[in-house]
Amino acid sequence: MLTIRFPLALAAVSACALLAACGSMSPMSSSGSMAPMFSQDSLPDAVKVPAGNKVAMETVGMGDITYECRDKANAPGMTEWVFVGPNAVLSDRSGKQVGKYYGPPATWEAVDGSKITATQLAVAPSGAGNLPYQLVKANPAMGMGAMSGVTHIQRVALKGGVAPASLCSPANKGAKEIVKYQADYIFWKAA
Repeated sequence: MLTIRFPLALAAVSACALLAACGSMSPMSSSGSMAPMFSQDSLPDAVKVPAGNKVAMETVGMGDITYECRDKANAPGMTEWVFVGPNAVLSDRSGKQVGKYYGPPATWEAVDGSKITATQLAVAPSGAGNLPYQLVKANPAMGMGAMSGVTHIQRVALKGGVAPASLCSPANKGAKEIVKYQADYIFWKAA
C-alpha cells in the first residue's frame, strides 16, 4: 500500500512543480511558441520611448470614447466633434482585467488602486479610422502599486475611436456620441 501512495504523491508533487514552472514562463503565442516581448521597432520615431526605459506592463484597452458637438475654436458659427474622454477596461494579454482607463483627466488605474495621469508628448497617424499612436510622459503615481514608477505610456495597436461621422452642427450643439475603440497601452519604467 505504501508503494502505491509514494508514486502517486511523487506524481502530484511533479505535476505541481511543472505547473508552477509553466506559470512563470513568458506568454505563449497561439502557435505554442514563446510570445515575443513588445517591440517598438515598427513605430514612428515620434512615439518611441526614450532609451533607458523598459516595458513594465502590456495591456489591451477596450471601451468607449465620448465626443461632444461643440463650437469650433477660433471659428465663430462653426462646430466640430470634440474628444471628451475615455472609459475602457485594461486587461493583460491573457484577458484578465488589470485596471481601467478613464477621464477627464486621462487616468490609468490599476486594480490595486494605484493610478497615474500623464502629459502628451507626441502622436503619429496609425491608419484611417483609428486614433493616432500616442506617447505620454507619466506624472508621479498616486498610491503604491503597479503604476508606481511608470515613466511613459504608449498607445499602439489601435482599432477605431475616431470622432463620429454623423453631423455636428449648431442645431445639435451639445449632443454627445459614444464610439467604440481598442488599443494596447504599454507601460514603461526606468531600466
